[in-house]
Amino acid sequence: MMINALLRWIGVKLEDRRKLAMMTPIFFLCGISEMLNYNGYMTLFNDRFGSEYLPYVYAAEAVILPLEAWLMSWLANRLPKPQWMRAMYVVMGSIVTLNAAALLTIRLTGLDFGLYYPFLFLTSSFVVRQQTILLWSLAIDLCPTQQAKRVMPVFVSGAALGGIAAGLISQAVSRSLGADAVYMLAPLLLLAGSFNYWRAISVYLVPLTLKEERAAKGAAQTEGAGSMLMFKRVFQSPYLLCAVAIMTLMPALYFLMEYTFLSQTHRFYPDETDFAAFFGKVTTLLFTFALLLQLVSGRLMNALGPSSMLAAIAAVFAASFVLVGATLGLDMLLYTLSAGYMFVYLLLYYFAEPANQMFFKLLPMQERDGYRYIAQGIAASGGILLGALLQYLHAGAGLSWAVLVWTGAIGSVLLVILALIGRQLYIRQLVRTVQAMTEEGEDLVSALDEFVKQGRSDAVLQTLLRHENDYARELALELIGRLGQPTYLPELLRFADDPSARLRLAALRAMRLEEAGLQTLVRIAAFLEDDDYEVRAQAAKLLGTAKHLSHQSVYFIRLKLLDSHPKVVAEAIKALHALGSEPSYEACYEVIGRYLDEMGEPAVYMCRTIAELGLVKFLPDVEQLLGDADPAVRAEAISCMGALKHTEVIPWLLEGLEFAEPALHETTVEAFARMGEEAVEPLLLYVSELPMKAWNATVRALSVLLDEARIRELLVPLTMGAADYLRTSRALAAALHAGGHQGLADLAAMRSDELRKFVLGGCWAVMDRLGEEDVMRAIRLATEDADEEVRENGLEALAEGAGDKRLASAILLLLSDWDELAHAEMTDAGMQTMIGRMSADRDPWLRLITADALERKESVEMNEPRQLLGMLDKVLFLKEVPFFKGLTLEELGYVAGIAEEEIIPAGKRLFTMGQPNTAMGVIMEGTVELTAGNNQEIIARLGPRYVYGESSSLYGTLATANGIAAEPRLRQLTIDGQAMSKLIQLHPGIGIGMLRATFERVRRLEQRIAKQQG
Repeated sequence: MMINALLRWIGVKLEDRRKLAMMTPIFFLCGISEMLNYNGYMTLFNDRFGSEYLPYVYAAEAVILPLEAWLMSWLANRLPKPQWMRAMYVVMGSIVTLNAAALLTIRLTGLDFGLYYPFLFLTSSFVVRQQTILLWSLAIDLCPTQQAKRVMPVFVSGAALGGIAAGLISQAVSRSLGADAVYMLAPLLLLAGSFNYWRAISVYLVPLTLKEERAAKGAAQTEGAGSMLMFKRVFQSPYLLCAVAIMTLMPALYFLMEYTFLSQTHRFYPDETDFAAFFGKVTTLLFTFALLLQLVSGRLMNALGPSSMLAAIAAVFAASFVLVGATLGLDMLLYTLSAGYMFVYLLLYYFAEPANQMFFKLLPMQERDGYRYIAQGIAASGGILLGALLQYLHAGAGLSWAVLVWTGAIGSVLLVILALIGRQLYIRQLVRTVQAMTEEGEDLVSALDEFVKQGRSDAVLQTLLRHENDYARELALELIGRLGQPTYLPELLRFADDPSARLRLAALRAMRLEEAGLQTLVRIAAFLEDDDYEVRAQAAKLLGTAKHLSHQSVYFIRLKLLDSHPKVVAEAIKALHALGSEPSYEACYEVIGRYLDEMGEPAVYMCRTIAELGLVKFLPDVEQLLGDADPAVRAEAISCMGALKHTEVIPWLLEGLEFAEPALHETTVEAFARMGEEAVEPLLLYVSELPMKAWNATVRALSVLLDEARIRELLVPLTMGAADYLRTSRALAAALHAGGHQGLADLAAMRSDELRKFVLGGCWAVMDRLGEEDVMRAIRLATEDADEEVRENGLEALAEGAGDKRLASAILLLLSDWDELAHAEMTDAGMQTMIGRMSADRDPWLRLITADALERKESVEMNEPRQLLGMLDKVLFLKEVPFFKGLTLEELGYVAGIAEEEIIPAGKRLFTMGQPNTAMGVIMEGTVELTAGNNQEIIARLGPRYVYGESSSLYGTLATANGIAAEPRLRQLTIDGQAMSKLIQLHPGIGIGMLRATFERVRRLEQRIAKQQG
């Protein structure tokens, strides 16, 4: 219970816990391994080789670091991410294991190779450095941005607990077995963490990297020139140069503090065992503080902001050096030095690194990473070199400890000055960014949050409000709105006369009326007469917040119940309710009822108002809107009933889903989900018998409403059953083919393809809840990819058992042998059984297809001719028409439903040049002759399966030629243009398919012309 409460306090959601359960042990175990490694090699180097040589190994490390970075970058660009991360873990484990074996050999043989310890230091330092990068890279790759904000504190806490455990282990083991035994435990902990590490890569990372970036080669070719240009710009920009200076000086001061701490500690504890035990105590305390600080780090960062945080960190650095300098030669030096070392370590690695990122978030998105890597590369090498130089002042130049420590204090003061300069440069850069509008999205939002925390924000905002750029002024208004301070009200009221409606609207959104007087209220009421209805609506909404002047506000708002635009009326109704004006309620209800009766756009706004205010008394009126011809009205009515949890309408909505347009289908899913727990029982009652389109909506809604345990209990068996049903329906195509009904077999195959999309949509919705949504999405996209190799990789990832193993197997079975099911061999008995069974199927199209097959069979047996064209006959014909080639069976059915068969005598004029045309024709038999003007010369002949008149009938253009039915007669399907336009509006997929066909026709015409000219 305590853990659950703590996770809730941090903000962890239920869907995060699966990932936390797998990833947190990795950080804990690797955190132990890292600190055992660090404590071990630091103790062994300082005791067996000498802390006076630290400057030299740091100098060597500074030389190695750029080569290491280049090698790591080169390898990372040539290996897939999962393979790279596994290989790096193996390399690190191998290095630590070989070093542990070497130390064991030294212990057993008694031989001591002095030059081995610099090698131990450099290789172990490489492991510590790369292990940190590797684990955090994995965590960032696996977690979407919002999830990362929730789970990263838990991962950090896991690593901190690992550090505490490592400190305790170091104390116990070093006293009994020695510092080398501490190091030898590190590979064992890495091995223990490898199981979850490998599993996390397989389950989470592999699916996310299924489809590699195709343009990597081209990007690599341009990388060199871009990097060199960025390198020059870093030294030309005071802003970036200051960032590099801070990022260089801060670790250099840490290395100086570390050198002082290790050297002085070794003086107090010359024995290796005692030194290792004390180092273990410091490690335990250090990570205990890290864990405690982690609980408040987010709040501290939000309170200070990254720019002020750096100045605060620099001040603590200075205080630490001053404290150490003041206690030199005293008995308490070891305590002040240990405290200074711990604070500097914590602030550098837990606070300074994220704060340093503020310098780069204001740069253009496409250049940000490049500048970051260049700056970090320069700072890493420079920091180590500068740190080694500072250490050398004592180790090589012989300066006293007092001079060295006070040099560190002076350096810390310089760091404070740099941080303050960086803060001012950051503000200046932020203002430029705001003015130029170079940032978008979350990064700009975070930058704005930082911006409003700065002391100079008021002066800068005043400047921006008078800026000539409308976008800069609009952003300034947004900033003022985020501040939420009523003191800006006089400035905002000046926008009442601004010619830009966008700025007037933004000014109203930024206003706060907590301290507004009556005169101010009157000036705001003037916005109610604005020419722009959005401005009037926002003014009504704003007046609804002036509760201290409620009577006066009600007076102004009530007038807007008669406004000409329904959005303004809707906002007025909501404002009157917000002010609690009960005498106005009846007038509001009268307006709502009148607008609902009018239907159309006014009803849309009223449905939203009813939902927001919870006016259940209007539910009967809203139900009537479900039969409205306007799809927007129907969608808003469904959404309203979902918000009001009107579960009684569920059966009606389920019935209408089978023929609902795509947008209405999605709205219904959302409405079911908004109904909450009350919708679960009725949805479960109907789901098993629903057609697949309605089944899809129901399962997707239930996957949102049910918890994980009930999903596994109820939805997994349900979706597995649907997958089995789908395989059976697929076999209908094989049965019809065996019975000689090739056309119907093709329709059955088309329909089963459509049903598969619905079933898989429901299955994937369930899998999203049982696994990581981003991982499931990546696997799904991979299995649907056009590239065969990507599809195979997706199927392999699915076979790993992501989500639920049973459902994953069912999906895998559906995806692997789908095409073969439609062409399977079938006996006559099997064919008859299959057709008979499917005649009572839950899907209306499959029932229609099997009924048609049985009817054809009876007609043949009784030697009776069939009627000219039934519904499926039209669909079969339209399927072969190139103009409708891209349509689904369901869409073909809609077109067939408005198509009328006509037999037209020869010589009848179908359309006249320069005149409107209201219908398109699809030629079945015969020919249409085209002539131009009064000229009787035939310029073209259109034959079977050709569609004419589509442009003039759909878009209202005039006919560009004369069309006449040729001898002996013309047989066609005639489609009314208005009916087709409405159909396209409801089902955009039909319009997209026809558009593609038109493009294909134009392309063929261009090829023909080019061929003739050539």
